[in-house]
Amino acid sequence: MKKNLFIVLLISMVAILAACGANPSNESQEPTNGSTGETSEPATPEEQTKLVVGTDAAFAPFESLDGEDIVGFDVDLLDAVMEEAGLEYELNNIGWDPIFLSLKDGSIDLAISGITVTEERDQEYDFTRPYFESTHMIAFYEGTDIESANDLEGKIIGVQTATTGQIAAEAIVGELNPNLQLFETTALAFASLKEGNVEAVVTDIAVAAEFVKNNPEDNVKLVSDPENFEAEYYGMMVPEGSELKETLDKALTTIIDNGKYAEIYEKWFGSTPNLETLLEQE
Repeated sequence: MKKNLFIVLLISMVAILAACGANPSNESQEPTNGSTGETSEPATPEEQTKLVVGTDAAFAPFESLDGEDIVGFDVDLLDAVMEEAGLEYELNNIGWDPIFLSLKDGSIDLAISGITVTEERDQEYDFTRPYFESTHMIAFYEGTDIESANDLEGKIIGVQTATTGQIAAEAIVGELNPNLQLFETTALAFASLKEGNVEAVVTDIAVAAEFVKNNPEDNVKLVSDPENFEAEYYGMMVPEGSELKETLDKALTTIIDNGKYAEIYEKWFGSTPNLETLLEQE
């Protein structure tokens, strides 16, 4: 019996010693994923060097879709600026309103989409030096009595929402005018014009001219009104305080000076740009 008791005690002591040799806590164990213990530093990802650019590809000839490709004046200009600056980028079609939200939350690094530099926008974002001078035009079908912006009174007008085209039309007919129809894109406003649901569209001069060129059989007329529609300027938009502005400004100036800008302009608009007026806006 004593011998058996001794064996039992010996086995118990071995078990106790084995338990003492085991690690009773996580402090010295290698932590696992999801543990609350101290973990090793994760592998550092490659530094992001490709800039993400947002646009609304429904504003021909500045940006539009050709199949799955985004094409237009802004697209060629962006490519020339990025090449001059030595920057890699990807251009994403994200829509008009998301451009502004995405710059705020850091989803994109900059935006180019025929964006007019306004005092209100300039308070929340930074803009590069202007790269395009524009104004507004009224597009309508032959037979509609419009000779100036004042003739928009009483007409059903289509504009793209949250654009300077909307602001320009509201300055004539009033913000709450029920005849002012808002559309997500200018393309939809023109589609409504073709369907006869609106009598006129107010939009940027180059966009209106592009619509007329692409629809020669429609007999669409254009009217400008310098007294009511002032000149405005497009710029690339970046987050407020972004160091990218200085880099883009320098590249823009270079391609204007070396003739690349004029080459791109003539490709898309078939005329020579007024560089003197553009450079005065620096």
